[in-house]
Amino acid sequence: MKMFLKLVMSAAFITSMLLNAGVAQAELTADELVKRTADDVLNTIKSDKDIQAGNQQKIFALAEEKIMPNFDFDRVCRMVLGKNWRSATPEQQATFQKEFRTLLLRTYASALGKYRDQVIEYKPMRAEAGAKNVSVKTQILQPGGQPISVDYSLVKAENGWKVYDIVIESVSLVTNYRSQFSSEIRQNGLDSLNKKLADKNKASGV
Repeated sequence: MKMFLKLVMSAAFITSMLLNAGVAQAELTADELVKRTADDVLNTIKSDKDIQAGNQQKIFALAEEKIMPNFDFDRVCRMVLGKNWRSATPEQQATFQKEFRTLLLRTYASALGKYRDQVIEYKPMRAEAGAKNVSVKTQILQPGGQPISVDYSLVKAENGWKVYDIVIESVSLVTNYRSQFSSEIRQNGLDSLNKKLADKNKASGV
């Protein structure tokens, strides 16, 4: 789990490119959306000395503004909890969504603060005409390090493309969290999981 989170944090800055940059997302393909907004976001990171210096307030604000709105978060939560979502009460579902969203926000905020001149390489996207579910494949090239493959699963929503999973070095974020959380729920219940997430988020100051 720690290795996976490390990969997420090293690769997550690319997800910040999936922001609404004043472009009608419904008019763009998934890979066009990624490519069109990449330069603007990465230039913002590079030019913001406060972010580079680790200003937590600005880092979290950047993650909140440019990353989180571009997830199909309802779909992510349903996939992560699986059958436990269907058996949860509306209150438990709402609490999980809130705390899990904050967990992801913390992860991506940490990644943005660690960006150091990585280069993004895009793979040709192969999708049938009219496809509603696609994968955008990329590699992150790191100075002095091995490339990291990062694939983004996106679904076409009414307001454009939304991310619902990230696969880093063949490891799915959704599958990884589902395995981790289902173990906790099986042993102690969903309320226990929600409390542990809330405690960790509170301890982090988010």
